[in-house]
Amino acid sequence: MTTIQWTDFTWNPVRGCSVVSPGCTNCYAMKQAHRFSTGWYAGLTKLTNCGPVWTGDVRLVPEKLDEPLRWRKPRRIFVNSMSDLFHEKVPDEFILAVLGVAALAPQHTFQILTKRPERMREVIGCFTGLEDAAVKACVGNALNRIGVRSVCHVDWTWPIRNVWLGTSCEDQARADERIPLLLQTPAAVRFLSVEPLLGPVVLWRLKNDPTLGANARGPDWVIVGGESGPGARPCDVAWIRSLVEQCKAAMVPVFCKQLGSFPCAYREVGTAKGGCLVPIELRHRKGGDPTEWPTDLRVREFPKTEAKP
Repeated sequence: MTTIQWTDFTWNPVRGCSVVSPGCTNCYAMKQAHRFSTGWYAGLTKLTNCGPVWTGDVRLVPEKLDEPLRWRKPRRIFVNSMSDLFHEKVPDEFILAVLGVAALAPQHTFQILTKRPERMREVIGCFTGLEDAAVKACVGNALNRIGVRSVCHVDWTWPIRNVWLGTSCEDQARADERIPLLLQTPAAVRFLSVEPLLGPVVLWRLKNDPTLGANARGPDWVIVGGESGPGARPCDVAWIRSLVEQCKAAMVPVFCKQLGSFPCAYREVGTAKGGCLVPIELRHRKGGDPTEWPTDLRVREFPKTEAKP
């Protein structure tokens, strides 16, 4: 089980990561890995003056690969909540094995989220245009070498229909950089996690980019939330409201996860021009109780799952 509201279970065949952008500063996985810094997590974090930080080492856990195959009841599965499947130190073959397990478990939905969409596009894109049999052979070989039964007998097409691919974009710079890479990657569902939201973000400002072609329609799903936990940075509720309104205007499902531990609202100061962010007091320490939110932000939608080109 998991407390992440937009998924049902987490599955971690890879452990460990490295800091790549401002959204990583207060990463919950980094702190959690340090608390359990033995076994699979030994040596993956180090203690600094700013708290635990990833060392950049990554540990593969092949004995966890077949775990979803033992879960009979359909569920949404967040892949690698304690790492990034497309980290540069994760071998291509292991990534293919993870995708192969997803193909072997069509009753589940696998949600893969990365801060490295350039690697995701590279790995996933290399199979675009290949015959299904050729893709299955590559994925099957990867599974066989790791000791999991082959997917060659399973009826599936590329992209795998029960695999959703997403990228994180915590601010406008990361949105501008990562969204086009995601939209260039074949997937049944493409989604964004705009969390921790560190500033205003316009998602569709790239819609006229000629390099995106037909993919300029945008993502299929958007998750949004403020930062939580110790050291959480301010999140203006207006930033969240803007994303919800953008998604509604584009008819894209949006999931408002939380307002964060430091929700704020802009207030004018006196009669002078200008203002500041004023904290909003909430009972829930992560701002995760929708009953405390403005009514228009109480939206938790999921995407349709039709395959996209």
